[in-house]
Amino acid sequence: MMQIDLAKIAQYPVPLRLGCFILALSILWLPLAIPIYLLVSDTNLESILTMVILYVEFIFLLKLWGKRVYQKPKILTHYGLEFSRLNGIVFLQGLAIGLISILIVFSLQGLLGWVIWQQPKVLLLKIILEGFLVSFGVGLAEELLFRGWLLDELERDYNLGLAACIDAILFAVAHFIKPLAAIIHTLPQFPALVLLGLTQVWGKRGTRGRLGLPIGLHSGLVWGYYIINVGELTKYSGVVPDWITGVNNNPLQGIMGVLSMCGLAWWMRGKALKINNKL
Repeated sequence: MMQIDLAKIAQYPVPLRLGCFILALSILWLPLAIPIYLLVSDTNLESILTMVILYVEFIFLLKLWGKRVYQKPKILTHYGLEFSRLNGIVFLQGLAIGLISILIVFSLQGLLGWVIWQQPKVLLLKIILEGFLVSFGVGLAEELLFRGWLLDELERDYNLGLAACIDAILFAVAHFIKPLAAIIHTLPQFPALVLLGLTQVWGKRGTRGRLGLPIGLHSGLVWGYYIINVGELTKYSGVVPDWITGVNNNPLQGIMGVLSMCGLAWWMRGKALKINNKL
């Protein structure tokens, strides 16, 4: 049998390389996902099963991609997903930064009288633990995809600034793969998502290419919002319009969230510039 020389893919332009990877992932995933969509009636279970399968196959394909296309058998380490003490430390730092950022946004709005704090209506410890598991899964999956594989592919063809901008825009766009009505409904969060994408790129570069800080920061932001939102710890007073506090009770869809992300982005960019100037 004639073997396909996958190493040739490394010479393709980045749009073609991305297309090859996504096509291969789709070929692996769809034969398993389609029966689940057809046979499982519970939408939550359906979503969990298909996403778990997709992520497992994504990891498998990444390792194959690194070994056969780039001759890098430890491609996950190359992307910054190393299991080291230092990466663990920056993960915890990012987790703390994300949590504190969410608390600052809501605390400031509470002081201004824009939100009212409430007693939790469910067991808070359960929400905290559940939220951590959900947020860590989201942070790990999205950061390995966008700040690991995708950013690496972009940086192979483009300069660092352009690669960061494309990565951040694609990260934001990916959150709008949904029906048109839902896209229009959540469109106000697009600028904050672009800022978050840039923040995560600079966070990785500010820790010498490690993914620990971006994963931690992403997890911390999702975790903090999950605790407050699912735990129903606040309600909006209506003193100011929701485009200030956050449309649909989502801080990323309001001026406060955008300003918060601007501050985080500015700080992470400064850290990244300091590190790059020392190299």
